[in-house]
Amino acid sequence: MIQKKINTKTLALAAVFTALTYVFTAFINIRLPITANGGLIHLGNIPLFIGAITFGSSVGAISGGIGMALFDLLSGWTVWAPFTLVIVALMGYTMGKIMGRSYSMSRIIIAIISAGIIKIAGYYIAEVILYGNFATPLTSIPGNILQISAAAVIVIPIAPLLKKAATGILYTT
Repeated sequence: MIQKKINTKTLALAAVFTALTYVFTAFINIRLPITANGGLIHLGNIPLFIGAITFGSSVGAISGGIGMALFDLLSGWTVWAPFTLVIVALMGYTMGKIMGRSYSMSRIIIAIISAGIIKIAGYYIAEVILYGNFATPLTSIPGNILQISAAAVIVIPIAPLLKKAATGILYTT
């Protein structure tokens, strides 16, 4: 799933975006009392998206999966951590792969939509496993859509600027 060789630059970027993903998830969130299974709306997808779009699949997978799973482990949502690690790492990896080296607004939008589909399907399956029925997980879908949409509204306009600024980081040794 992750590149065979991760260089120091990629590891450092992954560490920074892991920390940002954790902080944006842990400290910028709203718990939802309206659904049977609780739920949480957070802004952790913003650094995940930026990391994956700007620095690729390795940074996206590592920072998203570990950053959000770490939140689960440290905030009492421990049962969710393995699911989060896999689902969010897959989101970041997929986004980075879609972006590749060819950068365009349409690719950003496709990458975000793909991440949203992975998030909705992944957490629906996780909730079916945890709750043992197919109905209860349906209540989480609007919150997941809202999370992805909020991140998209913020990331889409700034991603091209950040990619341009990061060019020096990406292509220098």
